[in-house]
Amino acid sequence: MASPGADTFTQYPLHLDPTSKAISAPSCNSAVLDSELESLNRLHRALLNLDSPNTPPPPKPVNPKRSAQVAKLREAANTAFRKSSFGEAVKLYTYAIDMAIGRPTWEHVDLLREELPPLFTNRAQAYMAQQQWPEAYVDAKSSVEIMPSNNGKSWWRGGRCLIEMGRWQEATEWISNGLDAEGNSSEAAKELKGLMVDVERGCNDYLANAHPANHVFFPAWSSTNST
Repeated sequence: MASPGADTFTQYPLHLDPTSKAISAPSCNSAVLDSELESLNRLHRALLNLDSPNTPPPPKPVNPKRSAQVAKLREAANTAFRKSSFGEAVKLYTYAIDMAIGRPTWEHVDLLREELPPLFTNRAQAYMAQQQWPEAYVDAKSSVEIMPSNNGKSWWRGGRCLIEMGRWQEATEWISNGLDAEGNSSEAAKELKGLMVDVERGCNDYLANAHPANHVFFPAWSSTNST
C-alpha cells in the first residue's frame, strides 16, 4: 500500500479468513487500511451474491428487485408516518436508504440520485415530527447536496430545523442558497421567503433579550432579506 504523499510502499501483514475469504489486518492500526479492506470485502460479498459465473452485469438494464424493495420500504414508511408512528417511519426510511446506498457499485449512479433525495427529505420530516431538529437538518442537507434544485421541501425543512435550533445566521445563509437553487419566482421560493420572515423575527427577539456582546455575531438582516 502506497503511503499518502510519499514515493514509498508499505507492506502490511494481511489475513485471509479461510471460510468467508474476508481479508483483514489484525496487527495493523490504520483507519485508512481498514476502510480500504472493508470496501474490498464488500465488493467481494456483492460478487458472491451474483448469479453464476459471478461476474458483474452491464450497468443497464438494472435488476429491478432492489428498486422494488426500496419503493416498498418507502411506501411502508409513508404509511407509518400518516398513522403518526414517527419512530417506525424513521426506521423504515432508514432501511430504504440503506437498501439504496447498498446498490452494487456497477449499477448506474443515477438510480441513487433518484431514490435518495426523497428518502432523506421524508425521514427529515419524520424526525421533525419528533422535534429531533439536528437529525432532521442533516437529512435535509443530505437531500439538497444530492439534488440542489427542484427540491423545495428539503430546503424548507432544513431552514425550519435551523430556526428551531436558534441558528439564525446559518438559517439565513441556508434560505438564501435555497432561493438561488429554486429561483425567486417558484412556489418553493414563496415558502422560503416566509421562513426568512421567521428568521428575522426570531433574531430580533433574541437580540432584544441578549447581552450586547452577542450582537456582533449576527449579520445585517435587512441586506440579506432583500429578495
